[in-house]
Amino acid sequence: MPELADILPPKPDHRRLLIKLLAIVALAFAFGFALVPLYDAFCAVTGLNGKTRGPEKIVAGGLARAALARPSSIDTSRIVTVEFMGTVMPGLPWEMQPVTTRLDLHPGELHQAKYRVHNLSDRTIVGQAIPSVSPGLAAQHFEKLDCFCFAQQTLGPGETKELPLTFIVKPEIDKDILTITLAYAFFNVADAQAAAKQLGSR
Repeated sequence: MPELADILPPKPDHRRLLIKLLAIVALAFAFGFALVPLYDAFCAVTGLNGKTRGPEKIVAGGLARAALARPSSIDTSRIVTVEFMGTVMPGLPWEMQPVTTRLDLHPGELHQAKYRVHNLSDRTIVGQAIPSVSPGLAAQHFEKLDCFCFAQQTLGPGETKELPLTFIVKPEIDKDILTITLAYAFFNVADAQAAAKQLGSR
């Protein structure tokens, strides 16, 4: 008479399946972090999803030479409101908030705004900000001449910094656009690099 163990099907190897699933989750997570710099670069070039273009040639004082040389073309006949927002991605123990929450300006005027960031942790952390402009059609007319998002930012334990942004809303912006929202998302550079390195080693 056959044994019960011979009749029953073999037990599935759940441990091997669990390891495979965890590896897929880790790969997906690492891939997501690795895409952040690539996505930002692509959107900055194309203007896709409200990403603004990168810096022009910077001179002393943080202003672009081209901006200083161009003749004044301020459209005083209308006013555009620029709203400022900021957020911190998971994995970065910082606080971020705009010092200036909104500005009413004439297109073509040179303006400066600031964001305040604070490191809540007891260690030095490097962060990188990714800008986004909405509505998306306004992105190509929102020109950042000097921005903390052009470089990585390092904050020591408990350190607070005010980060400046110098910009122009170009007069060519659509007359139907009355409000622009500029949002920054800060992420932990070390986490993104570690995820990208882990992804590359697989």
